[in-house]
Amino acid sequence: MTELLQQAIAQIQQLPPDQQDAIASRFLAQLQDEQKWESRFAATTDDQWDQMAAMVRQEIASGETAPLSEVFPTQK
Repeated sequence: MTELLQQAIAQIQQLPPDQQDAIASRFLAQLQDEQKWESRFAATTDDQWDQMAAMVRQEIASGETAPLSEVFPTQK
């Protein structure tokens, strides 16, 4: 177990049981979601990647996208 995880668990252990359970439920749901994502990502075929890339190229060509500088303007 990493030191950061140990620190998090130590803090969680200080909370009332209902709060501990709430955090544990969110944590377990996040882990399950991550496992599903990894499984789906790994199962994506080359043809599917090619289709997605073609869709993105079409969106760019038709002006359906915004430059990243508009979405995430640099702060000065």
